[in-house]
Amino acid sequence: MRVLAAMSGGVDSAVAAARAVDAGHDVVGVHLALSRMPGTLRTGSRGCCTIEDSLDARRAAERLGIPFYVWDFSERFADDVVGDFIAEYAAGRTPNPCMRCNERIKFAAVLEKALALGFDAVATGHYAHIVTDAAGNRELHRASDEAKDQSYVLGVLTSEQLAHAMFPLGTTPSKAVVRAEAASRGLTVAQKPDSHDICFIPDGDTRGWLAERIEPQQGAIVDRSGETLGSHDGATSYTVGQRKGLGIGRPAPDGRPRFVLEVRPRTNEVVVGPREALAVRELAGARYSWAGLDPVASGVTTAEVDGGTSWFACDVQVRAHGEPVPARARLAAGSASAPELVVEMDAPLLGVAPGQTAVLYVGTRVVGQCTIDRTTSAVPVDAAAEPARAS
Repeated sequence: MRVLAAMSGGVDSAVAAARAVDAGHDVVGVHLALSRMPGTLRTGSRGCCTIEDSLDARRAAERLGIPFYVWDFSERFADDVVGDFIAEYAAGRTPNPCMRCNERIKFAAVLEKALALGFDAVATGHYAHIVTDAAGNRELHRASDEAKDQSYVLGVLTSEQLAHAMFPLGTTPSKAVVRAEAASRGLTVAQKPDSHDICFIPDGDTRGWLAERIEPQQGAIVDRSGETLGSHDGATSYTVGQRKGLGIGRPAPDGRPRFVLEVRPRTNEVVVGPREALAVRELAGARYSWAGLDPVASGVTTAEVDGGTSWFACDVQVRAHGEPVPARARLAAGSASAPELVVEMDAPLLGVAPGQTAVLYVGTRVVGQCTIDRTTSAVPVDAAAEPARAS
């Protein structure tokens, strides 16, 4: 099988490529150039896809004896990932750029080009596991090493993309095993630090980076009833769940700390309130997809009818390293009759914001995901149990 190994310059992708070679595949390595700043250097574990990373990837490919290329996806990355990130924050949402990169770059643009060039699969160093059922359908599952599991950020993959995806590290028991294997193979990246933070904001100052791209506009900080408590210099500097740096001059009547509950871009307001008001009992999103077959139609789970509505049981995870919580989900008519995926948690989740991704699991299997458009608070504003306003 002809396999395109996406080599980021890190230890995981290098070992994944090596295992693909060991499996007897015809492997070609490729590094994705995602930045138009060729002089960019990596700083410790911050950032990725830099000139240093491309050189590390090239050295690993040479050690493995496979052809190596650099593909320039900087323009598409700028539009589909960086541009999306800015637009989402400008709309008062909290995006996950890694989800967009996997969705639109690594498993859309790259896979599309790979298939056009005659490759059968794209291999990456993600920690996730693909299982093929008796009918030949491919399922995405959590990795054996739960601490390194990356199935969440792969929840955007469709059945067509899973059919051409390869994750050689999925059943590896730990990252230590991968590093030891890299060292034994003579790969210089064996002890290279893992990258973290947002790759296109390597200094980690997201607030400052956004301020240079979205003109700050002064607005009001209000409580849930609409009373003005203070002012802000730019709503994009605030995220749901934030406690520090609110800039409110007077304490809450009960003396307890306030948290950001909501960012309202239309009115340029930041809504604050008590910690318990961060609890969300329901979330929904119109941008949804199934990671493989429809979970009910394929028999992965069984729909139960409640009040005339079909629900299926699942677990939901809203952060890459968050804990999955029991829930139930259904498809429903959303705004303008567009369908949306609605998820109702058995117990409220704290600090869920529009723009985040909700990934659904049945056991270890990823069954689908949605980008969150709206949430419903578990704590009413008043005795009338008014739901939280959507951003």
